[in-house]
Formats: sequence, C-alpha cells, structure tokens
Amino acid sequence: MINRITTYFHLNGTKQKIARNLLWAMTGKIVTLLGSFLVGIIVARYLGPEQYGIMSYVISYIAIFQVVANFGLEGIEIREEAKEGANRDVLVGTAFALKCMLAVLTIGLIGVSVMITEQESYVRWLIMLYSVSMILNSFSAIRNYFTALIWNEYVVKTEIMRTILGAGVKIVLLLCKASLVWFIAALLFDAFLIASGYVAAYQKKIASIRKWCFDKATARYYIIQSFPLFLSAVMTIIYMKIDQLMIGNMLSKTSTGIYAVACTFVDICIFIPTILSQTITPVLVTNYEHDQTIYRQKSQIFMNIATWICILITIFISLSSPLIIRYSYGLQYLAAVPVLQLLAFRIIGVANAQISGQLIIIEHTQKYAILRNIAGCIVCIVLNLILLPRYGLIGAAISAIATSLVAGMIIHFFIPAYRPIFKQQIHCLIYGWKDIIHAPKILRL
Repeated sequence: MINRITTYFHLNGTKQKIARNLLWAMTGKIVTLLGSFLVGIIVARYLGPEQYGIMSYVISYIAIFQVVANFGLEGIEIREEAKEGANRDVLVGTAFALKCMLAVLTIGLIGVSVMITEQESYVRWLIMLYSVSMILNSFSAIRNYFTALIWNEYVVKTEIMRTILGAGVKIVLLLCKASLVWFIAALLFDAFLIASGYVAAYQKKIASIRKWCFDKATARYYIIQSFPLFLSAVMTIIYMKIDQLMIGNMLSKTSTGIYAVACTFVDICIFIPTILSQTITPVLVTNYEHDQTIYRQKSQIFMNIATWICILITIFISLSSPLIIRYSYGLQYLAAVPVLQLLAFRIIGVANAQISGQLIIIEHTQKYAILRNIAGCIVCIVLNLILLPRYGLIGAAISAIATSLVAGMIIHFFIPAYRPIFKQQIHCLIYGWKDIIHAPKILRL
C-alpha cells in the first residue's frame, strides 16, 4: 500500500523516504491509538468514573514528573543525530545514560512529593508503582535515533506488537475482574514491552547496544542545549496536565474521570502534528543550514497542512461529541459531552504549540521557549482557580483552550525572536487551507 501511494505521487529519493517514514509512523500511531482507545473504553466502562478517575489521576501525576526524566533531550538528540557525520554510539549512549540517571532522580522526587501531598496511602502506592516506568522510558533514545534517520518503519512494528500484547493483558484482567492496581501494573508492563522492542529493533537494524558509550563532553552539551527546553517542558506539562490534578483536588476523582474521557479524544488527534513534526524535522534542519528561503517556504507549507488538518478534525469532533461519548464510553460518561464539545478546540492550540516548538529547536532559539510556557502555565493555573469553582469542568475546558492558544501562538508576538513564526501562524490561519486543497500538487513539487 505504501509503495502504491509513493508511486501515485511520483515520489523518489528523499521525498519517497520522507513519505514512507510518515506513512509508517502514521500507521503505527493509528494502530496504537485505536488499540489503546478501544481497550481504554472497555477499562473505563469496567472501572466506572471514580476508579477510572483515580487511574487518570495517577497517570497525570507521573506525566508531570516525566518531564524531569526527559529533560528536553528528545528534540536536541534528534537534531544532533540528523547531522552528517554524527557519532551514533556516543550520541545515543550518552542520551540513554542521562535519561536513566534522571529517571532514578525523578522517582526519588516523586517519593518525597507523594508523602507530602497525598493523604490516601492507596493512591500513593499506585503512583510509586507506575513511576518505575520512567526507567523503561529511557529507551526512547533508540526511537529518537530511528526518527533522526527517517527510519520510523523499523520501530512501528515494535509499537504495534506492544499494543496487541498490552491489549491482550488488559482483556485478561477484565475477564478475571481484577482490581485497579493490576491495571496500573499492566501500564508498567506496556512500558517494558516497548523498551524491549526498541532494543531488539536497534540490535537487528543498527548494531549492538554494547557499543554505546558515555561521553562527558557530549553530556554537558546535551544538558546545556536542553536546559531551556527542560524549563519550557516543565511549564508545558504543568499546563497540559495540572488541570486533571486540580480537578481531582478541587472537585472529585469522579470529575477527573469525566474530564479524562473528554481529553482522550483530544489526545488521539494531537498525534497528527507530532508525527508530522518528527518526520519533517531532519529535512527542515538541512534546509535551514543551507538555504533560509527554502526553509521558510517548506516550514510554512508544513505548518499549513498540519494545522488545517487539525482544524477540520476539531470541527468534526465538536459536532459529533454526543454520539462519540454515547456509543463509546456509554451513558455513565454523558457528562463529558459538553466538555468535549469545547475541549476539542484545544487541538488547534496544541498543534500550533507543537509545530512552532519544532521550528524553535531547528532555528536554535530554544533559550526563549520558557517564556511562552511560563505564560501558558500562569494562564492555566489562574483561569482554573477562577473558573473551576464557578463552572466546574466547563471552566476547565475554557482554561485549557485559552492556555494552549496563549502558549502556542499569542505569546510569540511579544518575543522578538519568535515574531517570524507568529507571522507564519497568522498566514496559516488565513491562507493555510489552500495547501490542504492542493496537497497532491505540493507532494509532487
């Protein structure tokens, strides 16, 4: 199928490689998301809003701390490995070692934080159990290397297998009528499957991981380059996930479950700009280094297509939300309908944030990235404190939309280094739809 598509658009050379990588990445992500989505629906129906709310709370809690373990390394790692003559074993090995060390440190921080903030020992135990996944997530350094080579094809099969096996485990747990703790353990098993799959793919297609080596100079370079992105990511994950923690503490765990259901559909759609960004980055890096004019043209086309795909999806989800919730999660989650109708518009803001964030890394202006995320974090916390007590989950949805637009677009106007990106975003919103209509012609250029 992939060969037929590339042949139809008369693609060859680098464009064919990019197209194949994109199609493989999309295929893997769609299978993964659909598998997780379908199993998630069954699990949510089985657990009910309260237990599912606790599960969502635990996942959000770990997600906030995961940013410490990642330390903003992903974008820098991909950028460096995409360069000609990159030292593979040093770059991948150093990134992996840093992630492992940071993961261990982060688990310690989580242990301290749950003792201070969480009163329920059961929730504390679940959080600590799931925190072990951070160490396994360190193997994402392998995935980043395949992404830099535009070889996503070789990890997609791993992710699909993980989805199938993980889904099978959760279905078995459902049939056995297992408690919530077993479903958290199943999420941890998912992390183990994907980590072992990445290692197998790397050793089969690249080389043995035993050749990896840690280099202090490279580690220092990674840390210096990633630190602004780390600070930025801290603020990003706070305004992306803090709403569920605030809902759990200010309203109830049941409300967290309702809100998490609405977020599920939004999170599914966010993969589109994510995959497009990761796939096009190596090409844009080359364009940026050799020809600024071509770079700006191609980045504009990339932004137009990704953003307007997300706009069309947003409209569809918002209009179809009553049917989506009713025939997926069931009547017990109908309270999520008005939340999803509003929250769907967050997709546009998040798409803008992800696309512009990738351009910021390519243009080496990440030192200012923290400013936009500080703005988003402030808007998120302030609006939730004001709107949650008055309007409940609708207030949380309004806050999420405003936050993503401020952090992903509006703040760029006030940062001189990001004004060219702001102009691209305005152009995209006004004229970007034309590239959707003429997408086949663009692919042939």
